Amino acid sequence: MGVTRVLTLRIPQDKHERLRQVAQRRNISLNRLIDEVTTQLLVEEDAYTRWQARRVRGSRERGLELLAKLDQLQP
Repeated sequence: MGVTRVLTLRIPQDKHERLRQVAQRRNISLNRLIDEVTTQLLVEEDAYTRWQARRVRGSRERGLELLAKLDQLQP
């Protein structure tokens, strides 16, 4: 996992309670829950960044062709 850092997070009490309940239902610590949520956010951000880079290099027409093919695959 590497070196860890301490992060102080200020959130409303009701949100903290809800997060604590989610962590409890998942049988993980609140710290682990926050780690998982932030990891997911970073994965989504990386995917968006890659998509943006490809979009700039890509062709609008080719993108529409691919979307049309996907529509044909949908049940």
